[in-house]
Amino acid sequence: MPFVIAAPCIADYSCVESCPVGCIHPSPDDPEFDRVEQLFIDPDTCIGCGACVAACPIDAVFDADRLPARWKAYEQINRDYFTGGLK
Repeated sequence: MPFVIAAPCIADYSCVESCPVGCIHPSPDDPEFDRVEQLFIDPDTCIGCGACVAACPIDAVFDADRLPARWKAYEQINRDYFTGGLK
């Protein structure tokens, strides 16, 4: 099951470095890195390993199946980033 990054994200890049498949964007090399308030996980690429959860210093990454109700909209927000809905 994919993971979701929610509103508490501070975009510190820890999760990006921990991801073995590179599904968290934008990376510091991406032009939009300085323009976003948070990072996003591509649900179609995420392998559900949980490395990002352990790396996040503020607990902003959640298993999609266990996403707290107050952050539920972030499941679609993460998907929209990769389908062009947020760019």
